[in-house]
Amino acid sequence: MRTWLLIQTLCLVVLIAGCGDGREGEAGGEEVYRIAVIPKSIGFDFWSTVKVGAEQAAKDLGNVVVLWRGTNDETDIAGQISLVEAFINQRVDAIVIAAADTRGLVPVLRRAEQEGIPVITIDSDTDPQVSRSFIATDNPAAAAKAADVIAEQLGGEGKVALIPYIPGASTSIEREQGFKQGLTSHPGLQLVATQYSQSDYGRAMAVTEDILTAHPDLDAIFAANEVGTLGALQALQSRNLAGKVVLVGFDASPRQLEGVRAGTIQGLIVQDPIKMGYEGVVQAVRVLQGESVERRIDSGSTIVTRENLDAFLAEQASTRSVAGVN
Repeated sequence: MRTWLLIQTLCLVVLIAGCGDGREGEAGGEEVYRIAVIPKSIGFDFWSTVKVGAEQAAKDLGNVVVLWRGTNDETDIAGQISLVEAFINQRVDAIVIAAADTRGLVPVLRRAEQEGIPVITIDSDTDPQVSRSFIATDNPAAAAKAADVIAEQLGGEGKVALIPYIPGASTSIEREQGFKQGLTSHPGLQLVATQYSQSDYGRAMAVTEDILTAHPDLDAIFAANEVGTLGALQALQSRNLAGKVVLVGFDASPRQLEGVRAGTIQGLIVQDPIKMGYEGVVQAVRVLQGESVERRIDSGSTIVTRENLDAFLAEQASTRSVAGVN
């Protein structure tokens, strides 16, 4: 991750050099591509960081305009479909999207492809895969790491709860399956509850409260996204259980990292949203230029705990500095 953006930028110099035979545009005679980037929603730190990566790719390429649009709610599948339809009607050159539902987005994304608008998926794919390339974390493997962190914290034994977020979202499905698979390596850990947060902070608090009421001897929680982690943390704090019940989450918003520093969150499984946004735009341009792309690109993940938090923050600052981001 430390050198990725530097290497990618050097590679893009070569890519840009071969771009001058398209339609005339604003970038020194090169073809200017209008690329729609559609997150699952707006307003969360994770998606804001994806945007940083997408806009950095556009800056490095020099011949890309990023059109960033998203719904206010990750469960608004109809709203995301409407956004895709609008971009098709606007005749954008390509669509980069984190699919809010594995099946619900398939028809409209197929329509985009049929109308000559290539699709790249990031973070969350469709089933079947419609896109030319899918850039995301290996979610099953990443979620299995959460089981390892909990096992280490509890000495291999204890009662555990799982809080996925949206039943129909591919990332939620994969993280749920990956965590459960990870638990099979730790037979002393007992999964006693699974409840969905619906990617809503209040709902995450409520389901955590329900779990704690039903299982007052609960030892640990794995919350599979940013909102679930923060909602679970609030519920633990309201019962004076923060730091007593092990909490492992997904992603690394500032509030989550504060929790790691304070010892109220024992571990975070951290993705690379900058790379997702960056590679999404880069792969879209490569398709538009007639180049081959990989069907699946793993954007990577890492474990952040109190022990390596400072090193992680220093690396993040370095990466953002290379990308020209404050």
